[in-house]
Amino acid sequence: MTRIKAGIINVTGYIGAELARLLAQHPQAELVIVTGRSAAGQKLGDVFPHFAGTDYVIKTEFDSDVDIAFSAMPHKTSIDVIPALLKQDIRVIDVSADFRLKDASEYPRWYGFTHPSPGLLEDAVYGLPELHRDEIASASLLANPGCYSTGAILALAPAVKEGLIYPEVIVDSKSGVSGAGRTLSLIAHYSEANENTCAYSLEGHRHLPEMEQELGILNPELSPSITFVPHLVPMSRGILSTCYARLKVDKLSKGAKAKEELNLLYHEFYKDAAFVRVTGKLPQTKHAWGSNFCFIYPTIDLRTDRLIVISSLDNLVKGGAGQAVQNMNVMFNLPEATGLEALAIYP
Repeated sequence: MTRIKAGIINVTGYIGAELARLLAQHPQAELVIVTGRSAAGQKLGDVFPHFAGTDYVIKTEFDSDVDIAFSAMPHKTSIDVIPALLKQDIRVIDVSADFRLKDASEYPRWYGFTHPSPGLLEDAVYGLPELHRDEIASASLLANPGCYSTGAILALAPAVKEGLIYPEVIVDSKSGVSGAGRTLSLIAHYSEANENTCAYSLEGHRHLPEMEQELGILNPELSPSITFVPHLVPMSRGILSTCYARLKVDKLSKGAKAKEELNLLYHEFYKDAAFVRVTGKLPQTKHAWGSNFCFIYPTIDLRTDRLIVISSLDNLVKGGAGQAVQNMNVMFNLPEATGLEALAIYP
C-alpha cells in the first residue's frame, strides 16, 4: 500500500510536536514536511531534542506534495491557509477551532472574529470518530474537536442519545498545564501553577458551544443546557471530567438494577469504539497518559437520582494529536488504531 504523505503546519506548538511524534512512527504514513514561523530553517531535532536523529527541517511553507495537511495553527489563523489547500485537493485536518462550530454567528461571541468562510463551516466534519465515523471517511475538511469537548461529549453521549437525562448538565473538568499551549502566560508560569488549583473561564469556555452543538445533534429534543467549569491543576498532561445530570426516573429501573442497565447501555454504545473504554473502576488521568484512550465510568447517585459520569484522557493525544491521526486513519480507510496502539505510560 502506498504510504500517506502528510505535512504539519506549525509544528512548534504542543499539538504540532505531538502530531510529528505520532506521524513519524506511523506505519502507513510518511511525514514529508513540517512548517513553522519562529523556527523556520532549523532542524526539528534542534527545537525539540526528542527528535534528535531525524532529518526534518522546519520550512516556512509547504514545498512538497502531500495527501493530507494537519493545521496546528492558532485560532483565527487556520482560515487564512486552509482554503488554498482544499483547492489543491489536499485533505485537511484542522486542530484549531476555526471550523468546529456550524453556526457562523457563534464565532464573534466565542472567538472574537467574524468567520470569513461560512460555506466551509457547512462542509467541515466534526472529527469525533465515535459519533461521525461515516462522515469523516469522506471528509475533505475535518475539524478536530477540543480537548475538554472530547471528554465531556464522550462521557454524556450515550445518556443523551437515549434521553435518560434532563437538559441541565454540569461538566466539571480538571486539565494539565499543556492545555494552555506553549506560548508563555502567567497562569501557566511554574510558580503560579505549581502547588495550586484554580478555576477559570466561568463566563463561558470556548469548548462549551461544541459540547452543546454535538450533544444537541445526538438528541435534538433534549436541547442540552450545560454549565461548564474548567480547572487548571499542576500536571503536564491529562483531563479528568466529572459530568452531572438529573435522571428521568421512568427511563431506568430502580436501585442497583439501574446502575447495571446504565453500564450495559454505555458498553453497547461504545462496542465498536477503538479508543473508548467503559471501566468498572474510577478512571484517573494517569490511566490515559500518552495514549489515545478515553476511559469512562458511568454511575448513578441513587440518593438523588443523579447521573454521574467520569472521563479521563490525555489532552494532547485523544484530546488533540492522537484524535487527529485517528481521523486520518478513518479518512484513508485504514484500521482506526493504526499507529496509535501504544498503551499509557505508567506511572
